Amino acid sequence: MSALAAVLPSPTQGVWYLGPLPVRAYALCIIAGIVVGVAIAERRWRARGGRPGLVADVAVWAVPFGIVGARIYHVITSPEAYFGEGGDPVRALYVWQGGLGVWGAVALGAVGAWIGARRAGYRLAPLASAMAPGLLVAQAIGRLGNWFNNELYGRSTDLPWALRIHAWDDGAGRAVLGADGEPVVLGTFHPTFLYELLWCLAAAAVLVRAERRWHLVQGQTFALYVVLYTAGRVWIEALRIDEANRVLGVRVNVWVSAIVLLVALTALVLSRRRNPGGQEVLERDAPTATGAGAPPGVAGTPHAPAEADGTPPAGGVPRHDVD
Repeated sequence: MSALAAVLPSPTQGVWYLGPLPVRAYALCIIAGIVVGVAIAERRWRARGGRPGLVADVAVWAVPFGIVGARIYHVITSPEAYFGEGGDPVRALYVWQGGLGVWGAVALGAVGAWIGARRAGYRLAPLASAMAPGLLVAQAIGRLGNWFNNELYGRSTDLPWALRIHAWDDGAGRAVLGADGEPVVLGTFHPTFLYELLWCLAAAAVLVRAERRWHLVQGQTFALYVVLYTAGRVWIEALRIDEANRVLGVRVNVWVSAIVLLVALTALVLSRRRNPGGQEVLERDAPTATGAGAPPGVAGTPHAPAEADGTPPAGGVPRHDVD
């Protein structure tokens, strides 16, 4: 068996046609991730006593904001293909060809989630924590889109799990064919998309376990999500060899991930000192322990931490009093 035959394969086609309609694997992976992520978040939110259906309502705001933010971040941090020499600014709109930056998605997606939560009368922090494990699973599924597009791979390697990468025609959505009619193989590389996929799934499991063990409240689960994701993104990003802007010789996304990690870790530590665990307020207008009229030790309309599998805590009955 040849060396190339022993490595992980990559697809040679990422677009299929139903008549004139293109069906893109990248888009299908993103959509599948959103659906699964919303389903997980909905189950966890209801276990907290939140209104059924709220997560889907918030997703109507968060998903479009997130996609726009992700594309803006990508174009800003990798502008050469669109505004550099020989670039085409119109291609900045071609989301289906790949190129979504996670930090843009988180930033503008959070704005959309805040709008949706505020309109429904709920606080963003507990909602974000309910959504955090689902976000990681959604990101993992979305990374399969990079596999179909033969993109976001790392340095050359001959490890047993090395990934075969083809020369790719973005416009056609398929591998470039050689004179013999076979897909042109560029070589074997670190499958960084797979590293991130596995890291996200592991981080989601850690989140659920940590939430149960340490009774994370007031957005602490979301802060831990950011810490865990960025910790993985720093080393995974450092492996990548695709074109990227650099500062002091280091990729911009490594700097961003490191800075966001420190900010999230600081926020998590400070939040744990102020709120070591226990009750959590879901509604925006509910009184808190420091609010007017709230007796000592009472945090408005609280919930007890849910079990690891998202079911309501023992003796707790989810409330559905907010329409």
